[in-house]
Amino acid sequence: MAGLSALGAAAYATPALPKAPRKPPRLKTGDVVGVVAPASAIDGEDSVERAAWWLKGMGLEPRFGPHVAGRYGYLAGTDEDRAADLNAMYADPAVKAVFAMRGGWGGARILPLLDWDAIRRNPKLLLGFSDVTALHLAFARRAGYATIHGGNATSSWRPESWESLWRLAFAADVPTLGGPAGELASGRAGRTIRGGTARGRLLGGNLTIVSTLMGTPWLPSFKGAILFAEDTNEAEYRIDRMFQQLRLAGVLDDVAGVVFGQCTGCRTTEADYNGFTLDQVIDHYLAPLGIPAFTGGNIGHVSNQLSLPSGALVELDADARTIRLLSPIVS
Repeated sequence: MAGLSALGAAAYATPALPKAPRKPPRLKTGDVVGVVAPASAIDGEDSVERAAWWLKGMGLEPRFGPHVAGRYGYLAGTDEDRAADLNAMYADPAVKAVFAMRGGWGGARILPLLDWDAIRRNPKLLLGFSDVTALHLAFARRAGYATIHGGNATSSWRPESWESLWRLAFAADVPTLGGPAGELASGRAGRTIRGGTARGRLLGGNLTIVSTLMGTPWLPSFKGAILFAEDTNEAEYRIDRMFQQLRLAGVLDDVAGVVFGQCTGCRTTEADYNGFTLDQVIDHYLAPLGIPAFTGGNIGHVSNQLSLPSGALVELDADARTIRLLSPIVS
């Protein structure tokens, strides 16, 4: 299939990051923002209109990539087309940030096709979640500046999502995110597994995608990091399998703290099911680590999800169940 040949060993060379990468610019009313579809195909013109409605409501002017409504099987165009749209947005000085239309699957396929030199030279916030995790992690490894793990362009931008985005991207603020109020809004109360505070680089996202990138040159180092994870529609044994992969790869031994957000629809509904609950699976992996950890943050496939500063230095407070940004991610 198109693009797969680019996944060869030659693509694995990792360039040295700048010693002090520039921060992306803060967003302002009237700014042009790029909109791309790096993964699965969108649902048609209604999705484009929905994205335009939300972004204009934020005071932004959307500029859609030429292949945003494309289709190649279940993907939004060929790997080359999807990568070309993203590359064009980072090369265009008029574009101040880039939103993903949706997740699904496909972001990892375009990583070797991206112009990482241009992405490093032209820092711009990348926004999205779910499959967009592949891009967030690759940006943390290859670009060195923070991105925003939050709603996609077609998401429902409820108050918690918008307020956290505004504070991070527009106000250049250093907010404390999360806590019981956000948990209640997401419908699942949080739970502290082990109390305490920890500082580190906030890395993670969709657990399926994090595990997919294990053993590849696109994954940043998790040494001393704060790991955050979420997922959707995964049975308990699959969450178990992915956490075991992280443990065998040494990631869980490396991190300084963990927050597991929402796992929407991650529950076996069979009447005779007698296996582990999701909480039991999570406790099995996180409790023995002896580091600050909690679950239930409004992170993931929920309508009021937080916008998180992926790749930035943060402080996790497992007792308060919050994440505090230590310095602005925009200039």
